[in-house]
Amino acid sequence: MPKKTKTEITLERPPKPQPGEETLDEELLSLVSRSTTPALIEGAIIGTLAPFVEGRPMVRLPDGRTTNSAAPARTTIDLTPDQVGQEVVVLCEGGDPTRPIIMGVLKPAADDTQSDPVAEVDGERVVLSAEKEIVLRCGKASITLTREGKVLIRGAYLLSRSSGPNRIKGGSIQLN
Repeated sequence: MPKKTKTEITLERPPKPQPGEETLDEELLSLVSRSTTPALIEGAIIGTLAPFVEGRPMVRLPDGRTTNSAAPARTTIDLTPDQVGQEVVVLCEGGDPTRPIIMGVLKPAADDTQSDPVAEVDGERVVLSAEKEIVLRCGKASITLTREGKVLIRGAYLLSRSSGPNRIKGGSIQLN
């Protein structure tokens, strides 16, 4: 069995730099501080939902805070491609703008949009709702329902048929 011997290692410290001289460590520190690493982001910011890439949502942050024009994002909500271009609330994991998390989609201000018509379908009936009026139209025929309660039926030919009584009720009835 060979005999083990101790080996001494002596480390020499580099000489201290003269005033005005930079060391390699200081040069590296200077380069790192001037790198293009994005600044950390604190709190929520408003971004824009960009087109999806391979089914994954992408987000554009303001002021070019991501290294690309859009960054892949995780999300806490369901997003669809038809929402692309809408403003989203974004938090960045650990403040890193290259790791965005979409928290929600901002709705437009109430005065910027009109309320959209609503259609409710439950398998037994369809309910259409609108603020001002609903118009069903086919060629020269139309049925219009207004907010004031008017029902206007127009057409080149109008037929009212019933197997039971066919009633017309109103405050007054005008024929021809």
